[in-house]
Parts: sequence; C-alpha cells; structure tokens
Amino acid sequence: MSNEQQNKSQQQKQDGPQLPFKGMNMYRWLLILFALLFAMQFFWSWSNQGSTLPYSEFKSMVSDGKINKVEIEKGTLTAFEKADGDRRDAKGAMYTVIIPTSIPDESLMNLFEEKNVTVVAIQDTSELWNTIIWFVLPLALMIGFFIFISARLRGGGGSGGLLSMGKMNAQSYTKEKVKTTFDDVAGAKEQKEALFEVIHFLRRPQDFHRLGGRAPKGVLLIGPPGTGKTLLARAVAGEAGVPFYHVSGSAFLEMLVGVGASRVRDLFATAKKNAPCIVFVDEIDSIGRRRGGIQGFYGGGASEMEQTLNQLLSEMDGFEPNEDIIVLAASNQPDVLDPALLRPGRFDRRIIVDLPNLTEREEILHVHVRNVPLSDDVNLRDIARATPGNSGADLQNIVNEAAIMASKKRKDKVEKEDFLNALDTIMLGHVRSSMILKDEEKRRTAYHEAGHALVAKLTPDSDPVTKVSIVPRGRALGVTMQTPLDERHNYTAEYLTSRLSVLFGGRAAEDIIFGSLSTGAENDLMHATTLARNMVARYGMSDELGHMSLMDPSGDSYLGDNPFNQRNFSEETLRLVDNETRRMIKEGYMMAKELLAEHRDTLDLIAEALLLSEILEGDELDTIVREQHIPDHLRENGGSAEEPTQSPKDETE
Repeated sequence: MSNEQQNKSQQQKQDGPQLPFKGMNMYRWLLILFALLFAMQFFWSWSNQGSTLPYSEFKSMVSDGKINKVEIEKGTLTAFEKADGDRRDAKGAMYTVIIPTSIPDESLMNLFEEKNVTVVAIQDTSELWNTIIWFVLPLALMIGFFIFISARLRGGGGSGGLLSMGKMNAQSYTKEKVKTTFDDVAGAKEQKEALFEVIHFLRRPQDFHRLGGRAPKGVLLIGPPGTGKTLLARAVAGEAGVPFYHVSGSAFLEMLVGVGASRVRDLFATAKKNAPCIVFVDEIDSIGRRRGGIQGFYGGGASEMEQTLNQLLSEMDGFEPNEDIIVLAASNQPDVLDPALLRPGRFDRRIIVDLPNLTEREEILHVHVRNVPLSDDVNLRDIARATPGNSGADLQNIVNEAAIMASKKRKDKVEKEDFLNALDTIMLGHVRSSMILKDEEKRRTAYHEAGHALVAKLTPDSDPVTKVSIVPRGRALGVTMQTPLDERHNYTAEYLTSRLSVLFGGRAAEDIIFGSLSTGAENDLMHATTLARNMVARYGMSDELGHMSLMDPSGDSYLGDNPFNQRNFSEETLRLVDNETRRMIKEGYMMAKELLAEHRDTLDLIAEALLLSEILEGDELDTIVREQHIPDHLRENGGSAEEPTQSPKDETE
C-alpha cells in the first residue's frame, strides 16, 4: 500500500464513516422529498393508462362477454379484457374508456350485471394532491422560511446573525494552542523583556503588590509594518499561562451604529469572566483615531468609530477598574491615535518595535532558515550586512524567494547564488531579457553608472560600492549598489553632502561625455531633491536658516508624511528653503562634475568594462580605479564570474 493510500485510510479512520449526502441541510431534503412525490404521481398515472377504446366498441365487447372487470374513476373507465386460455394468472388487455357525461347511459350498469362484469369504484386521488399542493406545501414553505430567518437572527451556521451582531467573537488561545514563544522571535531583546514583565505580573502579581505596584492597563506596540508586532503578541500568547484573546480593530465596526460599542462591552465581559487574561487588539488605529475635527468619514460625535472608542476608553479605565485584564495593541500609525487612548491609565507602556540592526537581522535569518537546507557557501552574516533597512517580513521573503529559486533548479540545498539572485529580484525586479537596448542607449547607461561608481570611490565619506550593473531589471536600466560597512544611526553633514554628489554622478557623466541630458536620472533627481530639502528644513544644516526644523512635529519618518503638511512659517521662510535646496543641489552636481572631469580616463575605463561584462563587482571596480586598467578575465570571459553580492542602495531608473 502506498503512502498516499495509507494517509487516506488513516484520515478516514479519524473522520469516521462517511455518511451519504453528508452536509445536506433540511431544505435540500424537503425539495428532494417533494420532487419524489410529484415523480411518483406522474409515473403512477402514466403506468395506469392503457390504450383508448371508443365507448360504442366498449359496449359491444361487454355484450359479447369479452370484458370481465371495469374500474370507474371520475368519468374515466378502465376495462380489462378476458384473458385467453384457462390459466388463472393470465391477464388480458387493458383499455381506457371515456364515459360520455352529456348523454347519460342508464343501461350500462344493467349490462354489467347481466354479463357478470366486476365493477370497482376507485377513489379520486386528485383531491389529496390538491390538498398537498395548495395547503400542505405553502404551510411547509412558511415554516421552513421562519426556521431559516430564526437561524440567521441567532447567527446559526457559523455566521453572525442580527441578534448576535453585538457579540464579539474574539479568538481565544491558551498556552497549549499557540506554539510560538519568545524563542521564535529573533532580536527584539528589549521588547521581549518589557512584555515578559507583563506576563510575570499576571502569573505572580504578589511580587509587585508587596511594594504597591500595579499592572499596566495597556501596552501599545508601535513600529513600521513587518517588524514583528503581531509575532510578539503571538509569542505572549504562547508564553502566558492565562487566557489570551485576539481581535482585529476592524472587527468592532459595522454598518449599524452602536454595534462596535456593544462588541467592546461583550469582549470585556468575557475577559472579566476569565480574568486574569490578556486582550490583543491588532491595528487599533482603525477604531482609535483622534476624535473631533475632520477625520474622513468619521467626523462628528455620533459616528460609529467614536462610540466604539468611547466604550473602549471606559472599559480600560472607567468607573469599574479592570485590575486583572491587560490590553495589548499594535499600530503603525501612532500619530493618528486619540490622546485619551495614550494617557497613563489606558496605555501605560509604549514599546517601539523598530527595524532590526545587523545582529538582529542575522538572528532573524537563522530563525527563517531552520527548515531550509543551506549549502556550505551561505554566510548569513553577509546576507544580513547586505540588507540594511529590511524588516523581519522582508528577510523572510528573501529566504522564501531563495528557496523557490533553488527548487526551480532542482537543487538539494539553497546556495549563496540563490540568495544573491533573490536579493536582486526582490530589490530590483526580474531581469528584463526581452529589453534589447540600442548601442547608443547601452553606452549612455554604462557611462551613467560609471559616473555613480567613480564619484562614490573618490568621495571620502561615501559608502563602499559593491556592485555596478547595466543589466535591465524592473524599471531600472542599470544600478550602482552601495552597502555601509557598519550600521549608521546618525548621519553627518559631510556624509549627506557626499551622498548628493554620488546621486548626481550619473547625470554629470552624461553631460561630460555626450554634452546632453536624458531621462535616465529621474530617480536620482527625486532622491537628491528630497535629501537636500530635508538637510535644509529638517536637519538644520543650512547657514541661511540656521538651527531650526520646519517639519510638522506630529509626522513620522516611516509613514511618508509630507514635512510641510501644517505650515507654521512665512512665505519668506519657504522661499529661503527653496533657495537653499537649490544651492545644495547645484553644489553637489558641480562637485560630481569636477571629480569626473579630473578623472576622465578612469571614467572611460569603467564604462568600457561595463560594456564588456555588464556587471562589475566591488573588487573589480577597485582594481580598475587603483591600477588604471581593465582586468584580463573581464576581457577574456566577457563578464563577471560571480553573481551580485549586495542589495541595492541606489537605483538610477
């Protein structure tokens, strides 16, 4: 027996015997029953019909003694002819005779008595069917309709009904149900320590009560998407020895006003019965937005969202305290939350779940490759170093993409090459093999990327160049990748100025070589303008404006907010911002152009090497800049032997 058959038999044993028509509800059985009744009536009537015999001929056959039995039913007569032979079980022909009612024939009964014809009167069954069709069937349909409506109102069949709309069907978890623990959460050391204190309080509250301490009412997890806020909450469910209730913030809101508040009351009523416990509200910003003012569809005091929020505030810290219920919540938009929700007594603690650093990224990769067979040439430290700014979800996606690529090639293990290809595919997109560039376009792209790479090599404060490519990927015709040697958390003015020069290296190279500009620097110009404006209006790096920031203090960097949403400065100040931004951009461009003009020969060598191989690794670029010649293996092989090793930091298209 094969493994598939064994699994199937084991599954059948676990599920028990398979009943016929399993899963069919009462309404389907009623329809089948009525269909069978109508079919029986039809076939019964059809089976009792014989050949039609004229009335006059029928009387002649009775007179001749050929008929021995008749059955009379509502104007229709069924005649049975005498069978041939002496056998008792022999049956004769059957005829249907229509009795004329307009001309009554009183002699017919006398003729039957005279010829000893057996007469049988059949009860009319049409009355019974009329009763079923016109009385029983509508009554059954009405009863079935009321049963159906009652079930829907009660929320039968696993769906919420009108009568149960105010109920909160929160998912309840125990320690046995959730297998995720803090061991499965890589990095986030401080966040796990803060959450473990909450669990410790619920397990042993007397350790804190002896000095007058009390449990926090709420813990708010704040951070960019994909950093593991929900994973941390799931780990809390696995670590806690108390009931854990999980609900999404959008589950409170319905079309009917008042349903959300009712669900909040039901949720906390259930939690009180099972206290001590933890309630986790994911994406709380969907119901916790700031009240009052213009909030899209939620403006006004009678909105459903505000009623839900008011009830949540009352349950967390209202007249009746909930000492043994701790509310966990997660949000990536803390700036839109209502101040009353964030005050002490509601969400006492705010835990920032930020993007992981180098060490944490390596730990996260180790977690995600537990079930992935790796080749010996895979170094997770190098992959972590190549992915600055990536969240835990991004790293999981990279591991998954690498495993998919290895599977396509029928490999037994995931190799370094698969990770490198996965990085390029996720960061830049798939290789556009169908895009064939003209010689002039390819040459312009080569000089453009050579300009980026050379300026980066000649600028002291710039990050190292790890790869230069003119292979079209996604929307980019080419790319110059830079990866910092160490994690940066604070950027100096010198570093940002060098970054501006590198961004303008591609356009400056085109200007020097071709004497004209192209659209290839569109993405560079966008990044450079944003960087220069932030240096002036956000970081206070302008002599004209001095040490002041014009950014809205409620904005947050990872939300993509415009720093000038709420302008609190004059038109003259805005004019100064524009002038200083333009000055920094011009200085960065002129610096890049001067460096490239001074090292024109090196620029030509890098562009020629790119036209030969299409991909230059960091060490190959170093050789060209240092020794002023193209390595022999690039001329002989026409390409780089290894795949790209780092993630992109700068796209030029």
